Amino acid sequence: MLFKISLSNIRKSIKDYAIYFFTLVLGVAVFYIFNAIETQTAFLRVSDDQRELIHILTTAISGVSVFIAVVLGLLIVYASRFLMKRRNKEFALYMMLGMSKRKISALLLCETVIIGIGSLFVGLMIGIGLSQVMSAVVANMFEADMNDYKFTVSGSAITKTILYFGIMYAVVMLRSGFVISKCRLITLMNSGKRSEKITMKNPWLCVIVFLISAALLVWAYHTVGWDFEHISTKRIGLAILAGIVSTFFIFWSVSGMLLRVVMSAKGVYHRGLNSFTFRQISSKINTTIASMTVICLMLFITICTLSTAFTIRNSLNKGVEDNFPVDFYGRFSLHTHDGTDDSSYRTGNIDDVYAQQNMSIYDDFDEYCHFHDYNESNFTFDTFAGDRKAELTGGSMSIYAMMNFDISFLKLSDYNAIMELYGQKQIELGDGEYAVSANAAGLPAMYDKLLEDSTEITVFGNTLKPSSEKCIISSFYPDMQASNTGTIIVPDDAVSEKYRGVDYFIGNYKASDKESKEAADKTARDNWNNVMHRYQSGAGNGFMHGLETRIEAASNAIGIGALVTFLGLYIGFIFLVSCGAILALKELSESADSMPRYTMLRKLGVEEREISRSIFRQSGIFFLLPLLLACLHSYAGMRFAKIGLDLLVTDNYTKPVIFTAIILIAIYGGYFLLTFLGSKAIVKEQK
Repeated sequence: MLFKISLSNIRKSIKDYAIYFFTLVLGVAVFYIFNAIETQTAFLRVSDDQRELIHILTTAISGVSVFIAVVLGLLIVYASRFLMKRRNKEFALYMMLGMSKRKISALLLCETVIIGIGSLFVGLMIGIGLSQVMSAVVANMFEADMNDYKFTVSGSAITKTILYFGIMYAVVMLRSGFVISKCRLITLMNSGKRSEKITMKNPWLCVIVFLISAALLVWAYHTVGWDFEHISTKRIGLAILAGIVSTFFIFWSVSGMLLRVVMSAKGVYHRGLNSFTFRQISSKINTTIASMTVICLMLFITICTLSTAFTIRNSLNKGVEDNFPVDFYGRFSLHTHDGTDDSSYRTGNIDDVYAQQNMSIYDDFDEYCHFHDYNESNFTFDTFAGDRKAELTGGSMSIYAMMNFDISFLKLSDYNAIMELYGQKQIELGDGEYAVSANAAGLPAMYDKLLEDSTEITVFGNTLKPSSEKCIISSFYPDMQASNTGTIIVPDDAVSEKYRGVDYFIGNYKASDKESKEAADKTARDNWNNVMHRYQSGAGNGFMHGLETRIEAASNAIGIGALVTFLGLYIGFIFLVSCGAILALKELSESADSMPRYTMLRKLGVEEREISRSIFRQSGIFFLLPLLLACLHSYAGMRFAKIGLDLLVTDNYTKPVIFTAIILIAIYGGYFLLTFLGSKAIVKEQK
């Protein structure tokens, strides 16, 4: 009997359950898709390094899934609350007919089970289908071979999805039973007769609160996005707290100001249904200040997460392409104090290390450069900039602006040999001249200002002047990103071998196609690692070595890019669905409560198209307000992200922001459209 009544209720309330069911299905599908990545990629032909990166990705997704489950659980509880409120009169009728609260709870339990099983089944079917597409996406991102592709269903992802959503539904059931047990018949019967009271707040108080909140928000923006020179963990924490508090009070003040402002514009307020429309909007905002705040912050996180994730991925891929022009890059140094007062160091030699193992590093390479840099004692960026550092770094977006780092020196002949290998422009220097090379974000512009003033330096007992007023944007060593913080190029006779620094070796393999390069890369890496592992330094000596290859750098870029992209999509998609669903459910509930008002409008002769236009404006403003403030938050947030991720984020945000906007329009805009159409359908019930 209860089962039949439950099915009948669900069919009767299909419009009420549509967005709820749609949201559950989306949540289940997305949850399955991302948790099935490991199974869906098991057939891919990838390197061992990439397989390890995929494992790290799936582990991270599993951890994030716990957080996602909590967010979806709160969303489901929130949605069930509105659905129960919509059915208060129905519950009152059941109680008047003699149905006990226990049976009403059992009825709700039955409905929740039916909807839960239905959403799980449909969501899993959609998820299983779309996860096959995800396999292609992952394969494309990791540049993997899909020749062994086969249709795959992840049992572990299904189990995890059923378990997590089962717990969520159980919480909803317990809450529904608790709410029904506390309900009183008189309260349920009168619920539809009570309308939301529009609290006319003091307009001057609202204006003052708005101005204070706006000023606090501007301070928070400036702190995290512009005032990086004085940034600290404490100031970041205060800025975040100020942003949250000011967001809440901006919505609080707008809810009191909006109607007053429109009422003061008589021509606007009395035009068409504007008086009715803005009273409705004011009422909605006034009763959802906390919800609007949460939605705004979730949209802010979504926009920043998606935009930054896509930017990092693009920057990493572009960074390897632009900044790693050779196949192999190794460095070695053997530090030995020479016993003099000035703490100078001598470099080791890669040739000697290989010779101890009866090997030669040159055997694996077709073309190469073997060189070392030089280090002047205590010559740092602060030394070079002098009293002008504060002026140079005051408006810089570079993280290096807050650091004092060593600047290395390179002989002109070595630099030109490196540039020839890289296929880049070589330079000339006159006697007593030097040039500066750098490419780390923000630093070339600082060096330009110093070079424009013909800043002289005294190094290795020589006084040198700049050969050019411009910093050379380059790096003598390859890297995943532009990371050369400063290298001074000097004539060969201006340096002393006493100050030799790190020994470097860069080169290209004796290989032309992809397969032979991968084989040569493995051989060269194995040889280097074996040689360095067996190397034994003398008593009291220490040594440092490092190895990077283009293949390894590209693989790491792909892995990190995939990690941030998938996590960004996972979190961003769920947050967007949550924001859209919360606003949609609230708007639909308000439309249901306002049906008598629309009936009255029709009796007064208002045309249907005017009512539809009013509903559209209400829904549009209701969805637009948190999005507009979230966009302002995101601008400052992305500036902060660019500062904090200076090494990774070298690409601009234009394309990622456009892509994020497309996702926002598709999901958030889709919920807005469904809400508008749903509200129109509800309002027409009493036509």
